[in-house]
Amino acid sequence: MKDSTLLIPAPLRDYMLAHSVPLDAVQHRLIEQTTALPKVAHWQTAPEQSALITLLVRTLGARQAVDVGSFTGMSSLAIARGLQPGGRLIACDITDDWTPVAREAWQAAGVADRIELRIAPAIETLRALPVEPYLDFSFVDADKEGYLEYFEELIVRTRPGGIVAFDNVFRSGRVLEPVKEADRAVIEFNTRLAKDPRVEVVMLPVADGMSLACRI
Repeated sequence: MKDSTLLIPAPLRDYMLAHSVPLDAVQHRLIEQTTALPKVAHWQTAPEQSALITLLVRTLGARQAVDVGSFTGMSSLAIARGLQPGGRLIACDITDDWTPVAREAWQAAGVADRIELRIAPAIETLRALPVEPYLDFSFVDADKEGYLEYFEELIVRTRPGGIVAFDNVFRSGRVLEPVKEADRAVIEFNTRLAKDPRVEVVMLPVADGMSLACRI
């Protein structure tokens, strides 16, 4: 699990979490199950991100949302909980390896009926969505080399005032000193996103960096 916000010392992060919306039993269970997964546990959406996502979705009055890179379901759970009655979430992942964990959490939280999980390359799922500005909120936490393509598909489908959020925009600080190809991909993405005239962008020091792009 992403257990630290990069720029905040652990004691201060603990204080921050203690004074925010607390995790419930479903989230604690989901964290336990994900932490037990070898090599990939760090992919899970951090608690502070989950609370922020739910708040954003609820504040937007969102009814239509997309989650790119659902993994064990924490981000989809956060989005679904904030949706208005009758709201729908398309959850995208390329594999069903973690589907049982995600579905169990969604069912336990009472939001399974709001989520449609599509197992396929995310870019194919996005391109199959209606080409009209109807989305209220999207969250992207998937392969970093695909961020630009995901953004292009999502932004044309996002209504004015809607938000597209991107995770891992710090790359554990490697956006300052890139090491991997994924680091360089995120650097290019961050630069292009900040200059895109279709959106207003705020980059937040939450977990491993989180950018919010609001459609103008």
